[in-house]
Amino acid sequence: MTAALVAGSMFGTGTAVATEAADTVGERRSYTGEIDGAKYRVEVPKRWNGTLLLYSHGYYPAGWGPEKIALTNSEEAEKALLAKGFALAASDYKGTHGYAVADALTDQLALRDWFDQNVGRPRRTISTGQSMGGTVATLLGERHPGRFDGVLAMCAEYDGNGTWNTTLDMTYALKTLLVPAADQDIDLVRPRDPERSVKVLVAAIDRALETEHGRARLALVGALGNIPGWYSAHEARPTKTADRVRAQAQWLRNAYVAGTGPLGRIDLERRAGGNPSSNTGVDYRRQLAGSAQKDLVRKAYRAAGSPGAALAADVAKLNTGTRITADRRAVDYMKRYTIARGTTPQPVVTLHNTQDGGAVSDQTGWYADQVRRNGEPGSLRQMYVNRGSHCAFSAADEITALEALLAKADTDRWPSTDPRTLNRSVGRYQPELQQVLDLATFEKKTVPPAFTRFTPARFPRPSR
Repeated sequence: MTAALVAGSMFGTGTAVATEAADTVGERRSYTGEIDGAKYRVEVPKRWNGTLLLYSHGYYPAGWGPEKIALTNSEEAEKALLAKGFALAASDYKGTHGYAVADALTDQLALRDWFDQNVGRPRRTISTGQSMGGTVATLLGERHPGRFDGVLAMCAEYDGNGTWNTTLDMTYALKTLLVPAADQDIDLVRPRDPERSVKVLVAAIDRALETEHGRARLALVGALGNIPGWYSAHEARPTKTADRVRAQAQWLRNAYVAGTGPLGRIDLERRAGGNPSSNTGVDYRRQLAGSAQKDLVRKAYRAAGSPGAALAADVAKLNTGTRITADRRAVDYMKRYTIARGTTPQPVVTLHNTQDGGAVSDQTGWYADQVRRNGEPGSLRQMYVNRGSHCAFSAADEITALEALLAKADTDRWPSTDPRTLNRSVGRYQPELQQVLDLATFEKKTVPPAFTRFTPARFPRPSR
């Protein structure tokens, strides 16, 4: 939807309603309201520096969401950025939950227009977001170059269609290799009973963890999606084969079965008008050969006392199983709304954990390839933090990445983004701004700066 149509929708229908309240500390202006069914929140500090950060939140499963609309990756970052004079704004999107990329693209742009009309025209606007919201932030920058001056995409997926195809690969492998014959009637797509499908797949993961042969097959499943064997942001990277597979299993259970598995398919297929995912024609032998986790698979099969023939037999079983086809209409929807082109009309910073299993770092390498084809490579900087977990960034990490982006936007030159320089910047902040949330415990802990040099693996199922 164009900016003009969005503006007409906002002001012509009378559905944009806002309330304003002055903050009792520092006279900060706080706005909440609703635009065409999408709730929003805006915070403007007393001494606004003229920069607006428009934040896009990630994927919220049905029934889950923060108490108030998030404006950054963490509460600590929100407070620190407001103290630095940044205005912050975010839409909760229509319905809030599910794979709401298409709604988010409309709702975020509507909020950007609302800000101009009701607060003031920013000197510059940065599109930021995390996880699915990183997809939204990147697409906003590409599709509306006149409205944004930079993009900060954190733990993002740049090929959403590819991600859902990879998710299908892994749930297909779980079902084929680990679900008992009596439960093979579960659905991975177009689910008739998604709750039962999730229950059966989770039970299969839990049983497999009890034996070495089961863990070997879990390693194979995880390798098809390049899922790393590191789950906790607070603990060191596991070194033992069994511990690495257990970490992969946590990703499989929490992100790809209970999260975007059969239950997530209900929402996705409603939005897309059918099932957009397919594994027709996929050669799983080739996919394993290209996986960054193939050595872990071999070690796990050796630990199970299985010769190479056992692994070959399991891969052959995947290659001869009944495949799943996609609905063309739904594929077209995903191509239209979920895949970045890499045109970089403004500077872009990507920030990613090296061992993120919720949005694998392979996506950043794929995006860089798109920028080389369709954009300006000099407009892209990719930063990596050496941790497990998903979106495991401190406020200091986020602010440091943002400051590099703003320097490029202001001077057309990048400052030093060498990891040592970035880590010195992070280390200057007080400990509370160096806290990181751990998905394994849902606790926060102060951790050392961890920017590093990193080369991501090849993304297993790119859309192009």
